[in-house]
Amino acid sequence: MLLFRTFTFDAAHYLPNVPENHKCRQMHGHTYIMTIYLEGTPDAHYGWVLDFAELKATVGAVVDLVDHKMLNNIPGLQNPTCELLAVWLWNNIKPGLPGLRRIHLNETPTSGVIYEGD
Repeated sequence: MLLFRTFTFDAAHYLPNVPENHKCRQMHGHTYIMTIYLEGTPDAHYGWVLDFAELKATVGAVVDLVDHKMLNNIPGLQNPTCELLAVWLWNNIKPGLPGLRRIHLNETPTSGVIYEGD
């Protein structure tokens, strides 16, 4: 069974490795929408895979690290493409949520990435 929850955060960034005339070379911001998926079996007593409050607290602590931040200033995000941000989020969320199976990260309403670990 897959359990999911969606989080949003706002952040600024620029892409230092693109050509000088590329629009993403300039600082700009996004409202990111991230849906995380956990795999598990409902607990026999509680009937849930994981308490949504626990899920929110665990992921929220990581989201707080990027929300309303300049992503390029965060260690490991010097070139914060959507793809590399998804990997960074995975690496920071997975230790607290061993059942993590997928991160779906939208950078815009029509563009994003799905990351399922290595």
